Amino acid sequence: MTSKAVLRTEALTRHFGGLVANCDVTIEIHRGLLHAMLGPNGAGKSTMINLLSGDMAPSGGRIFYKGRDISALPADRRSRLGIGRSYQRTNIFPAFTVFENCRLAAQSRRPHATRIFSNALAYTPVRESAERAMELAGLGHRAARDAGTLSHGEQRQLEIAMVLATDPQVLLLDEPLAGMGGEESSRMVELLRRIAPEHAILLVEHDMDAVFEVAQVVTVMVEGRVLESGPPARIRSSPAVQAAYLGGDGGSHG
Repeated sequence: MTSKAVLRTEALTRHFGGLVANCDVTIEIHRGLLHAMLGPNGAGKSTMINLLSGDMAPSGGRIFYKGRDISALPADRRSRLGIGRSYQRTNIFPAFTVFENCRLAAQSRRPHATRIFSNALAYTPVRESAERAMELAGLGHRAARDAGTLSHGEQRQLEIAMVLATDPQVLLLDEPLAGMGGEESSRMVELLRRIAPEHAILLVEHDMDAVFEVAQVVTVMVEGRVLESGPPARIRSSPAVQAAYLGGDGGSHG
């Protein structure tokens, strides 16, 4: 890689008693490169997202954001620095409109917009951040719809829009295509393509076809360790990867 990594780890490790979920994982996430993580169930992919976001503390190793050691920072501090994440389960406010969901997310990064007697809707930076996030996510035409009435795929788009509204530098996306049909998956892939040039993205995903279509870098995890990492073509043709993952039954992995 020629550019400096926005987010990187050094020998990151997490164990639960005698179970090692991640072991000596060293990866780099660069701006403008969508970095996907694959592996069988239990490979440690979601644990890695939790460690990077601060939702879980590492047992060993270090995490660096723009050269700063953030290993001990809690999730809210990392979020304010510019590390945004989505979850496996959709995390939205179903009774609020699409715009209100994005506005609340944008407002959370601008504390002065929440002062008593202030009108958050009239606060231009918050409104503009929300509108920009909706457009990026392809939901501008749904701004006035209640979030709970959206399709599953649109709700996943909204969750990413809410993350985008916080103006993150890094996006940690945990299975954003889960449960989608073909048309919804295609829309999500296009969304990922739109946002990738301006962000550093780590994508954990079950849908291998989508991963190989959209990623520039793929890391394969097996039993908590990095098996191989590199361009998609090299990963796809790797005998070790095929034996450990791609050559399996394909239906129960992710």
